[in-house]
Amino acid sequence: MNRKPFEYAAVRAVPRIERGEQINVGVVLYCQARDFLAARIHLDTERLRCLDPGVDVEAVAAALRGWDTTCAGGPDGGPAARMRLGERFRWLTAPRSTVIQAGPVHTGLTEEPADELERLLELLVR
Repeated sequence: MNRKPFEYAAVRAVPRIERGEQINVGVVLYCQARDFLAARIHLDTERLRCLDPGVDVEAVAAALRGWDTTCAGGPDGGPAARMRLGERFRWLTAPRSTVIQAGPVHTGLTEEPADELERLLELLVR
């Protein structure tokens, strides 16, 4: 086995910041040893509407697409595209008062970060 350390955080939707209610809508995972940073998103709009029937689902979905873009980098990644993967992960997981937030960062060991990301998405979101 050649397991490497990784860090991850649940991605949360908080449609009404003043109420603090949230649902997990994804996971972001960073593994420095494997040069890996990715987010997997699963937005359950029915659950989201339970917290706020008037939520702008398209705006939430657009914000979540931004997480994928930031992880991937490239020309559409904006200023974050110039950051190293670890810097992008820290920027994404920094505390903020917005509709999309990261939960606390946790750590683990994995042989394959992409498989771990899928496992965590199933465990924490779906």
